[in-house]
Amino acid sequence: MAPFVVSGPCGVAVRDRLKRLTPEDEGVLRAVGAHQGALASGDLKARCADGLEHDADTWASRKRGLTGVSSSRIAGAITKTTHDQWALARRCQAAQIQNLDAGIRMLRHRLSLPLGAPGTKRAAGGYRSKGEWFRKSRRLAALEDRHASAVAEWQAGRVRVVRGGRRLLNTRHHLAEAQLTEGRWRERWEAERWFIAADGESGKRFGNETIRVTPDGEVSVKLPVPLVHMANAQHGRYVLTGRIGFAHRGAEWADRITANRAVAYRIHLDVERGRWYLTASWQRPVIRTIPLETARARGMIGVDTNTDHFAAYRLDRHGNPIGDPHRFPYDLSGTAGHRDAQIRHALTRLINWAQRVGVAAIGIEDLDFTNEKTREKHGRRKRFRQLISGMPTGKLKARLISMAAEQGLVIVPVDPAYTSTWGAQYWQKPLATPRRKMSRHDAAGIAIGRRALGHPVRRRTAPPPHDRSDRAGHRTAQAGSGDQGRDGTRPPATDHAPGGVPPSGKRKREPSASKTVRDAPSTQQWVQDSFTHTG
Repeated sequence: MAPFVVSGPCGVAVRDRLKRLTPEDEGVLRAVGAHQGALASGDLKARCADGLEHDADTWASRKRGLTGVSSSRIAGAITKTTHDQWALARRCQAAQIQNLDAGIRMLRHRLSLPLGAPGTKRAAGGYRSKGEWFRKSRRLAALEDRHASAVAEWQAGRVRVVRGGRRLLNTRHHLAEAQLTEGRWRERWEAERWFIAADGESGKRFGNETIRVTPDGEVSVKLPVPLVHMANAQHGRYVLTGRIGFAHRGAEWADRITANRAVAYRIHLDVERGRWYLTASWQRPVIRTIPLETARARGMIGVDTNTDHFAAYRLDRHGNPIGDPHRFPYDLSGTAGHRDAQIRHALTRLINWAQRVGVAAIGIEDLDFTNEKTREKHGRRKRFRQLISGMPTGKLKARLISMAAEQGLVIVPVDPAYTSTWGAQYWQKPLATPRRKMSRHDAAGIAIGRRALGHPVRRRTAPPPHDRSDRAGHRTAQAGSGDQGRDGTRPPATDHAPGGVPPSGKRKREPSASKTVRDAPSTQQWVQDSFTHTG
């Protein structure tokens, strides 16, 4: 895979807390969320029932049915959300089929090998005992049955979607482990199934007609038809008591709503904290990235991703390491919110350092462990499977791209093959000093940075001694990317002159006898070149 520059983000989302809400405000929001959530559940059920038979007419029919009990804009938002959920379920279904295929192929391969057959770097070996072989054959039958069911559902267009989240649904059966009561779980379940959201509309007042937020922070909601009697303003609207102001990107948000440009809003309740939040999102043109050669002109920072830290090293444009390695630790234990915060903090420190040293690009591995997480490939290596499963590669990519784009930095993904192995082989020991401790991950950061710069990972050989013909030429300088043999060693010395390779391609001097027997006569024979001149 050749290095390339990743395109910047095309959307923005900011969130702020709705403070100082009265009990009447919360009652109205709960009623709106429950009413529209029930409509969204019914619409999702109808969409799943249509399956592959869905078309524009059925979509329009569903939207007309929702408009009578809500409004045209709310009906449009519900049907759009329904289609997004159905499409996401289809993509997950396709990914599940691919994972089952990979597991079945691996099991069939290992079951076909003799017991105890050794594996290779690219393929696992045979199973170690008859008992393990038998258990894996049973698992193969189970995976084949699940695969057949998944393919049948895919062909029929049948998906499985849980409004509110499958994880929260399963928590209902493990309340003691989750330290929840049934009433507390029910409150969270109902809050997750509410629907208080509206898409933006350019040209409408403040960019949204259903959930309107004025520049001074006043929030008003267009009530559905059955709840119009709860309105406290004209045209069936309810104005919340509290005000809101976005601390992050507040100026950009204010510019959009002042120009009546589209802004989408979503209101949700955090049951654990008892707080209401408003999320604003909008689209923006894709940020144009700089060319790859321009990004390389000021050097590169190579980043090696690990389970508990980022190992980064700065390189100049020639691929030479500068300074000492930098490590940015994070802790991926705890809740999802804690893990996400840890990733953001580590990336913030990395980006701030990149700005201080003046580089324009960050090189990172294009990691994807989809095919490495199967228990069929690493069955007994549970610790290794947990290791690669715990690395948040998808979230890391999304976070790094969006955060770097805001600071004018570009991301250059590279092929992750052998970066750790070659980095440790060629860079760890030469750069280690009594005051500089080099780890394998630090050396991998150098390998990643060199690959992002377009240079080979391996170092050049040291200058030859003074008794050679080139007189210690500076051979350690960075060679051009098109030069051949720049990483090779000197050819073995022979008795013929440089360039005088015999036509046969063989050495003219035969091997001598072993030197361990000092009194043994020498058996070497010399072959004289012919001086006959023809032509």
